[in-house]
Amino acid sequence: MKTLDDLLAEGVSGRRVLVRSDLNVPLGDNGAGETITDDGRIRASLPTLRRLADAGARVVVTAHLGRPKGAPDPRYSLRPVAARLGELLGTGVRLAEDVTGPSARSIVDSLADGGVALLENVRFDPRETSKDDAERGGLAGELAALVGESGAFVSDGFGVVHRKQASVFDVARVLPGYAGQLVLAEIEVLRRLTGDPEQPYVVVLGGSKVSDKLAVIESLLPRVDRLLVGGGMCFTFMAAEGLGVGDSLLEAEMIDTCKRLLAESGDKIMVPADVVMAEEVTADAPTHTVLAAQMWEGWKGLDIGPITAERYGQVIAEARTIFWNGPMGVFELPPFAVGTAQVAQDIVDSNAYSVVGGGDSAAAVRALGLPEDGFSHISTGGGASLEFLEGKELPGIAVLERA
Repeated sequence: MKTLDDLLAEGVSGRRVLVRSDLNVPLGDNGAGETITDDGRIRASLPTLRRLADAGARVVVTAHLGRPKGAPDPRYSLRPVAARLGELLGTGVRLAEDVTGPSARSIVDSLADGGVALLENVRFDPRETSKDDAERGGLAGELAALVGESGAFVSDGFGVVHRKQASVFDVARVLPGYAGQLVLAEIEVLRRLTGDPEQPYVVVLGGSKVSDKLAVIESLLPRVDRLLVGGGMCFTFMAAEGLGVGDSLLEAEMIDTCKRLLAESGDKIMVPADVVMAEEVTADAPTHTVLAAQMWEGWKGLDIGPITAERYGQVIAEARTIFWNGPMGVFELPPFAVGTAQVAQDIVDSNAYSVVGGGDSAAAVRALGLPEDGFSHISTGGGASLEFLEGKELPGIAVLERA
């Protein structure tokens, strides 16, 4: 697989380089328009973009935001992303008004050496996510045409490499393809987790559904020493142990699967011993902490309790390798953020090689004000990270390896 270093060694001064970045950041509304609430993915894209710009490349960035339905939607415009990217790069970043149309062509044609332009949300074009190879190929051809015959493609959006999409997969079959710094770093980290990780190896899994994490659970269980379960998914495991879970999130169809996992690997799987409950999922809801076997009917479990956090902390303290994916509770609301904050702090305080598996876990780190450098690596790709750990082929990586 060719890398950014290989491309820079070839020389990029005066050449146009198409970069697929992952700029899918969360947006909020501060009352004066949309604002970025977590710019972690934008920051993660900077090293590759800076190296290309500093080497004199004319950098054309393509990315998506949210899930527009294959048509322009102002709610998902990359306008705030372009502004923030420009601030962080210390240079103006012009945003095209379309994906590959007249505005994109005009802005790319006007780029000077070292300049950076951002195309509008690539998912505004329905061909990006089409299941039809020819349709995706058509968009890939237009993206390639923007950078011309001397152009190149750098894949640096790890959060989308598990998608067979035009700007991720097909364009690498049209242009010479290279892996960017972020993609290379992510692969190196995940190979460490799937190769011969230092023991004890502890995995902390949260999130809402067992079904979303089943494949990675089954893939990791033979390798790990402990699997610590939290989040909404823990209640399906608790139900599998014969416990009542009140009005908590429950995947009834997954109870038998959880029973099997507990029967096969119950010595490795730890399920909460106590939980924080409330009747409503609100910031001012009255809460009660009870043992897992004493949950109340009509109440929802929304965080792990202090006994569980302490037990999990003891396991984490002894670990040498940790992979964490998914919060322990509804961390966005203060009454239910304590478990996630405690587990995350225990990981920071440990001596383990620690990897945060992107998605809500990475958002929790920043929202809770935890030091990002307290973790060995914070992934930018939740879904991509999980699929890599499951052993699946990632199309955006495979296409680079076959080039």
